[in-house]
Amino acid sequence: MDENRRIVTVTELNEYLKMSIENDGHLQGIFIKGEISNFTNHRSGHLYFTLKDEGGCLFSVMFRSAAAKLKFMPENGMKVICGGRISVFVKNGQYQLYVETMEPDGVGALYIAYEQLKRKLEAEGLFSESRKKALPKIPSKIGVITSPTGAAVRDIINILGRRFPYAEILLYPSLVQGDGAAKNMIEALDYFDATRSVDVIIIGRGGGSIEDLWAFNDEALVRRVAAMSIPIISAVGHETDFTLCDFAADRRAPTPSAAAEIAAPDTRELIQKFENVSRKLELIETQQIKIYREKLARLGQSRALTSPKNFIDDKRVALDVLETRLFDRAKNITDNKKARLAAICAKLEALNPLSVLSRGYSAVFGDDKTLIKSVDQVSVGDEISFMLSDGKIGATVKNIDRGEKNG
Repeated sequence: MDENRRIVTVTELNEYLKMSIENDGHLQGIFIKGEISNFTNHRSGHLYFTLKDEGGCLFSVMFRSAAAKLKFMPENGMKVICGGRISVFVKNGQYQLYVETMEPDGVGALYIAYEQLKRKLEAEGLFSESRKKALPKIPSKIGVITSPTGAAVRDIINILGRRFPYAEILLYPSLVQGDGAAKNMIEALDYFDATRSVDVIIIGRGGGSIEDLWAFNDEALVRRVAAMSIPIISAVGHETDFTLCDFAADRRAPTPSAAAEIAAPDTRELIQKFENVSRKLELIETQQIKIYREKLARLGQSRALTSPKNFIDDKRVALDVLETRLFDRAKNITDNKKARLAAICAKLEALNPLSVLSRGYSAVFGDDKTLIKSVDQVSVGDEISFMLSDGKIGATVKNIDRGEKNG
């Protein structure tokens, strides 16, 4: 055995490699580009993933303090440039990249964050057309949320004053850029929603870079815009600028000036519409008067007015005809009823047991007025009566002769 051999433990080797790598200035403050795979957003806030390209892969970790500064959320398949340092994790002997900064490779971080939040809110239905409210036709009060010193507020006031000076403008001055802007605009929306002091709201600002307009992509602000009970117009930047507030609002205006034109009608157009309606009503009224005059003229030429005696004579003749028809009809009904009554009486008479008395027969009744049909109903000495066609005869039973029954 070679007594000069140097034997080290696994831990010692890993610590040596760790120290060697960390002392290499080329591996500290290094920037590496690659595609993210095996991404894990740990509940601790740390991000674990693998950077890979066509020839290899590199295990990477981004601790919560650095991840909190990201403008976007990393995803599998995303190409990024990561800045950080290379070191060795002694426990498993694996070297890895400790990421301190990350930016998209080719597309800006803010654009990625914008697209990610847009997909999320769109999936929740926040941008659905079915939940958008209609704007008032003629608002009496218009709320404006913007910077009190920017060009946007001057444009809005000038256009509203020219188009519809009858509407009152309520300006809620707010930051529209930088830290605190989104929170400030949410406070303005809360105020208008609580007081119900306006009929429609314009929220916006003039143009700028994506960084300048970023407050209008704030998730809390976008959700507050979507939840407003008052119709809201979003007017951010220039015509080609789109923010998430534009999608959440009830109406998007390409510019603040256009928002003012959308919010209120043009007085001249309203006057023209009123004049058109007035002329149309006048025409309809003239036509109706003409129709009624023609009808009145026809009525004035009717016989009832030009020859009232002839008209009355015609009605008298018609009345006589109706009277005759009524009388004939009543007579026919009465004759039919009499004939039916006579037939019914004849049937009843035929069924009357007393009608046989007129042919010389009589009916015998006991003391209790019951009809005697058999000798078994009487005894010698009973008082009986005979009913004839013209009266009754009383008698006393002296004897009973029980003859043989027929059949």
